[in-house]
Amino acid sequence: MVCDRCITAVQQTMAQKGIFVKDINLGTVETESDLSDSQLVELSAALSVLGFELIDKEKDKLVQQIKNIIIETVHHTDASEININYSDLLSEKLKKDYTYLSRLFSEHENKTIEKYVIQQKVEKVKELLEYGEFNLNEIAFKMGYSSSAHLSTQFKNVTGESPTGYKNKSKSDRKALDKI
Repeated sequence: MVCDRCITAVQQTMAQKGIFVKDINLGTVETESDLSDSQLVELSAALSVLGFELIDKEKDKLVQQIKNIIIETVHHTDASEININYSDLLSEKLKKDYTYLSRLFSEHENKTIEKYVIQQKVEKVKELLEYGEFNLNEIAFKMGYSSSAHLSTQFKNVTGESPTGYKNKSKSDRKALDKI
């Protein structure tokens, strides 16, 4: 789950299956009671139709939590707070050593946490460019880049085109956050 609509969809699916939710957040659901194997199979099938999957392995859960923290920070954090140290943030929130988290994430996703953060930031920049409310310097500041040149370099490395070239295109090629 990577957005509020995702949370709502999962919550509705669980309610339809008669599963009472105690707490739900990005990537996690706590139920009122433990689910039987048959409930898990039925829920897994229903969520699969919506494009979700149940994650029950501890390491898979941890990788998903890393992704959720990064997505939440990049896409839903006040701009003045976005220039943060991700290694400290992840270690603090997950109560794990960053070296362990970094190794686990790289093994699981075949990319580093840093590359994942950059990809998420580029997707946010695409969104801001499409809305047209900010110029490139303002976007660079909002996204925590040291300069618009630094932003442009990272943007081009990820997308193959400049931010201006992207903005002038008639068709968007933004990616769903959970597909990055």
